Amino acid sequence: MYEAAGKIKVINETQSFPSGFSKREFVVTTAHDKFPQDLKFEIVKDKCSQLDAFEVGQDVQVNFDIRGNEYNGKYFVNLSCWKIQAANGATGNSRPAAAPSRAQGGPSPEPNLSDLRNDDDFDDDVPF
Repeated sequence: MYEAAGKIKVINETQSFPSGFSKREFVVTTAHDKFPQDLKFEIVKDKCSQLDAFEVGQDVQVNFDIRGNEYNGKYFVNLSCWKIQAANGATGNSRPAAAPSRAQGGPSPEPNLSDLRNDDDFDDDVPF
């Protein structure tokens, strides 16, 4: 079991396949890392509807498993979400209405230096 926290950047529509399988992908931008990352997750089958309760720009906590497979000599890794909840522990629409998102045309603020690193990340010791 793995965990990631951040803001939802993208929520895609549900994809259905002739075999009856369905999946839905979404992207979360991590905020607590030294360098924020965009992580693409997938949620499958009857859990696809869980994403209907969330919006782009909302802070979430995602619990997931890492799945790997081989197809025609190529290897793939998927982050398979099995639980998503709002960062405050609730599920659903708990995002403040005033927060603009990229999907709504709001500006995407550039991170400043203090956002990208913590003072604890660096030693002041000279290496020589």
